[in-house]
Amino acid sequence: MSLHRPLILGSNSPRRQFLMREAGYRFSLAKPDSDETFPLSMNPIEVPKYLAHKKAESLIKLLSEDNIIMTADTVVILKNKILNKPVDRTEALEMLTQLSGQKHKVITAVCLRDKSKVDCFDDATDVTFRNLSAQELEFYVDTCQPFDKAGAYGAQDWIGMIGIEKIEGSYFTVMGLPMHKVYTHLQKF
Repeated sequence: MSLHRPLILGSNSPRRQFLMREAGYRFSLAKPDSDETFPLSMNPIEVPKYLAHKKAESLIKLLSEDNIIMTADTVVILKNKILNKPVDRTEALEMLTQLSGQKHKVITAVCLRDKSKVDCFDDATDVTFRNLSAQELEFYVDTCQPFDKAGAYGAQDWIGMIGIEKIEGSYFTVMGLPMHKVYTHLQKF
């Protein structure tokens, strides 16, 4: 679905780019110039919206009279603790070990911004992994190197195919964009 206005996707994520293209959107790319820090006292469920907004604000200089900026952020929350992107193999294996056999929450927030308005929204999905062996986790980390993924996994990757028992909510939210909400909110622009 194309828009009547130019869209700038502020994201380095190949998955977000793929989803937007598959949904028929045309867009240009920009790299947000913001870090992914947030106040430690912030409720974990508010973090993705905060970070998506922060990314959009970092791109404000790209706004013209008619374009729209879209940014997003995804977090994985297990037992009220955020599992960010792992910095190395050891941390990825630690995160996946914690997720093994557990139900956790994935929240993706999106921020749409033009010259006159800001629209930030999110979507939450519960994901349950079966118990995964150390060999499965090591194979996944060594093969897919999920260091750019919140919680050290991609639902579309091998680990998602063999390890996810149940998804309650949108698969696309877990992948990085709640496309059903993106579509609806972009229509308002």
